[in-house]
Amino acid sequence: MGTLATKSVYAQYSFWLETCGDDLTPRPRLEGTIDVDVAILGAGFTGLWTAYYLLQREPSAKVVILEQKIAGFGASGRNGGWLYPGFPVSLAELASRYGVETARAIHYAMRATVDEVERVLHEEGIDAHFHRGGVLRLARGIHQVPALEETARTLERLGITDYAEWLSAEAVRERVRVTNAVAGLYSSHGAVIHPGRLVRGLARAVECRGATIFEETPVIDIRGGIRPVFRTPYGDVRARVLVLAGEAYLSQLRQFHRALIPIYSLIVLTEPIPEELWKELGWSNRELLSSQRLTVDYLQRTADGRIMFGGRGAPYRFGSRIADAFDRHGPTHEMLRQMCYEWFPMLRLYGIHFTHAWGGPLGVPRDWMPTMRYDPRTGIAMACGYTGQGVATANLAGRIVADLITGRDSELTRFPMTQHQLRPWEPEPLRWLGVRFVQIGYERLDRIAESTGRPPSGKSLVERIAAH
Repeated sequence: MGTLATKSVYAQYSFWLETCGDDLTPRPRLEGTIDVDVAILGAGFTGLWTAYYLLQREPSAKVVILEQKIAGFGASGRNGGWLYPGFPVSLAELASRYGVETARAIHYAMRATVDEVERVLHEEGIDAHFHRGGVLRLARGIHQVPALEETARTLERLGITDYAEWLSAEAVRERVRVTNAVAGLYSSHGAVIHPGRLVRGLARAVECRGATIFEETPVIDIRGGIRPVFRTPYGDVRARVLVLAGEAYLSQLRQFHRALIPIYSLIVLTEPIPEELWKELGWSNRELLSSQRLTVDYLQRTADGRIMFGGRGAPYRFGSRIADAFDRHGPTHEMLRQMCYEWFPMLRLYGIHFTHAWGGPLGVPRDWMPTMRYDPRTGIAMACGYTGQGVATANLAGRIVADLITGRDSELTRFPMTQHQLRPWEPEPLRWLGVRFVQIGYERLDRIAESTGRPPSGKSLVERIAAH
């Protein structure tokens, strides 16, 4: 396949890859067996951040990254561009599992992560369209107010009173004009980014520091122990340390088939919106937006004046299958388009169309808790399980894994993620039945709440099963 054809193939996976400003021609693949200090599976955010901080700590280390497609092919090049302090497990659940002080420490570490990413962008000259507009969580309808109030109460209970402010309907409207918005919780601690430009820029940065990235080089087997090795169709990579940073794609390896499940998140994107319409919509500060729907929605205003609207709804596939065909699910993409029109009815009046639709899998652990650990006995490190909250969390993971591998004792290495063991998901067909029960149940609860104005009780079986 020629260079132009190859580029067009990878550009079609998301608007972010299409517009990253980078040549998507694959880097050379591995040829033959090699020996290195650290070998990393996956050239997404986790693998690249890990390499970046490893080489910062040990500049002479020989680091290679094996990527089955191209850097940023997976979730790192397809996500919603939310760089904010959200963690896969809620603050309330973190406090319940690990105590208030640990929950607070993780929260502040995530806040610092936004600053750290901004610092690296400036230092490395990566133009990722970073804009610190903050995060605005909306209650769209009175049925969503209790969930927003519970978030505010949790912050107060944990003594995190400097993070967010409550907004009335009028105060929300001063920021952005969204239908049915009756309240909001705003935090300045968040930024919108172009994830494709970030991940591709980060790949170049780690190469400048001495790492080698082999693309179109899938890892087909992993062996830990005295001589850890990644096996590929084109040769083996022997290393002192192996790092597993494949997120949802780890589920396709035999050893980790039940460690994570791949859940698809889908996105639609409008054409650029004219300035006169933006004057009616507001949103001049480009806050990250979401509501309190159980089935999740997430929005951003892009640097070129489009609205990106993402959410869940695509069904889990039996056997944890991942395939390009699952990136696009007609009913879910159409639902997201209609929801976007419902949030912003003026889009329809102005005849605004949608130009892009894409999606991809994210990795979900059985207890929603991410893992960031290193076992010197096997020589295997791993970081995964972000449940769709990975843009900032992956940077934290990269620093933690680099600290663990290099033996640096830090506050970060004492977080519970470093001791967390992935609990296996149930075998099929129980896995499919359980996940689909939750997915369908969440959709039903959202429909009932929207039609009756009454919030979910929090006591239903589906809510108790999926609590995190």
